Amino acid sequence: MAIKWKNYTTDGFYDELILASGRPRKSASAICKYIAALKDDELQNRKDASELAIRTMGITFTVYSEEEGGTIDRAWPFDIIPRIITNTEWDLIENGLKQRVQALNMFINDLYNKQQILKDNIVPRQLIDDSTNFRPQCMGIKPPYGVWAHICGSDLVRDQDGTVYVLEDNLRVPSGVSYMLENRAIMKRIFSELFEDYSIRPVDEYPSKLYDCLAAISPRKVNKPEIVVLTPGIYNSAYFEHSYLAQQMGAELVEGPDLRVGDDDCVYMRTVEGLSKVDVIYRRVDDLFLDPEAFNPDSILGVKGLMRAWKKGNVALANAPGAGVADDKVIYTYVPKIIKYYLDEDPILPNVPSYLCINKTERDYVLNNLDKLVVKPANESGGYGMLIGPKASAKEREQFANLIRRNPRNYMAQPLLALSTAPTLVDHSAEPRHLDLRPFILSSNETYVTTGGLTRVALRKGSTVVNSSQGGGSKDTWIVED
Repeated sequence: MAIKWKNYTTDGFYDELILASGRPRKSASAICKYIAALKDDELQNRKDASELAIRTMGITFTVYSEEEGGTIDRAWPFDIIPRIITNTEWDLIENGLKQRVQALNMFINDLYNKQQILKDNIVPRQLIDDSTNFRPQCMGIKPPYGVWAHICGSDLVRDQDGTVYVLEDNLRVPSGVSYMLENRAIMKRIFSELFEDYSIRPVDEYPSKLYDCLAAISPRKVNKPEIVVLTPGIYNSAYFEHSYLAQQMGAELVEGPDLRVGDDDCVYMRTVEGLSKVDVIYRRVDDLFLDPEAFNPDSILGVKGLMRAWKKGNVALANAPGAGVADDKVIYTYVPKIIKYYLDEDPILPNVPSYLCINKTERDYVLNNLDKLVVKPANESGGYGMLIGPKASAKEREQFANLIRRNPRNYMAQPLLALSTAPTLVDHSAEPRHLDLRPFILSSNETYVTTGGLTRVALRKGSTVVNSSQGGGSKDTWIVED
C-alpha cells in the first residue's frame, strides 16, 4: 500500500508540497509522483537506508538529559520527503535576507561607534542600556568591512496565506548548517536517481564560501591565512558541527587551552612543532566565556588576552563579540525601522507582528490575551523559556504574567502563527507536520546566502516546536525550477 496523495489532507494549513485540492504543487509534482510509485517495502528501505547513513556518518546532536544525569548523543532525526521551494520565490527570499543582514551589521557597527540611531531616537537608548548582550568592551572597534555578524542564521516561517515572515535573527553563534549539508548527502545516497532528473540547486559550496568569508577578514594578507574553529569542547550541543566545519574547511579545531596570546598581542596555536600564528578565529564560544581578562574571569573555555589582540587588529573574530546586541527578540521588532534608517528601503521580508511588553499599552494587551499569544524572552534560544499561550495551562499563563510584570524589558509576544506544513513520513503514510526554515548568510567582503537552508520539522502531530532538542527533526530543502 503506497502513499496515496488523495488521502493526504492539509488540515486548512498552507502546505509546501500539496494544494488544498489535494493535488501536488507544480514544482512538487515530480517528487510526489515518484514517492507515490514506491511500495511500502521500498519506502521502508529508503527510510532504513537514511538511518543507516546517519549512523555510519556519525551525524549526532547533543542534549542534556535529567534522566541520564548529563549529556547524551542522539542520532540526527531526518525525514526523507524533501521540502520544495521554487527559484522565483527563493530569489526574493535571498534578496530580503541580504538586505536584512546588511542593515543589522550597520546597526551593530553604529551602536559600538557613533550611536547615531540612538541619538535620532529610532531605537530607544534604554533598550541598549538594558541589553544583556551589549558589550561596552567593544566600543570604538571597527572590524573589517564594518561586519560584526559574519555568519547569520535567520529563521523563516510561512503563514496560512503563504506569506513568508522572518521569525528571528541568530547573530551570535548560529548553528545547524552542517545538518543542512549532511541532509543533502543523505538524500543523494538514497534518492540518487532523482538528482539526475530533477534540477536541484546545490548546497555543497558552503564550506568553501565560509572559508573565503573568514579568509577575507584576515589581518595578514597571505594566500592561506591560519583559520581555526574555537569550540567549547565535546560536551557542547553543536560539537558535531564544530568538528565537521573545521574538517570541511581544512581548518584546525581548537579549544581555549590550545591558544595563547603572546607578548606581542598576537594569537598563537600550540602545535607539536611549536607556536603557530593564528589569523582568524571562527569562535563557537559565547561572548562571556571568550576572554577571562575581559569578561568572565572564571572562564576556562576562552583565551586570556584575546580581546586585546582583536582590538589591536592582530586577529579576526567571527562572529565578532558584541554582535548579539542585535540578536535580541525585542530589538527584532525594530528591524523594519533599522532597514529604513540605514538603507532607505522598505523591508523585502516582513517581521511577524509583535508586541513589546516594555510598552505599557502593548503589555496590557499581552497580559489580557496570554491564551492567544506566544511570549518569548529576549535572549533565549532553542525554544526554551517561552510560553505558547493557546497550549499552556491557566497556572503556566499566570506564572508567565508574573515574569512579565517583574521584567517587561525581557519579553515580547506574537500571535501563534498557523505555520505551514509539509508531508512527513509516518509509518507508511504521509502526514502534514509544521516546519520552519533557517537559511545561512555569510558576510565579509561580499554576501552569500545558502541555496535553501535547514528545514526543521515538528515531528509530533500538531506541534509547532521544531527544535531537535525538543522532539523536532529536519528535511532536505530543494530549490527547484518553477
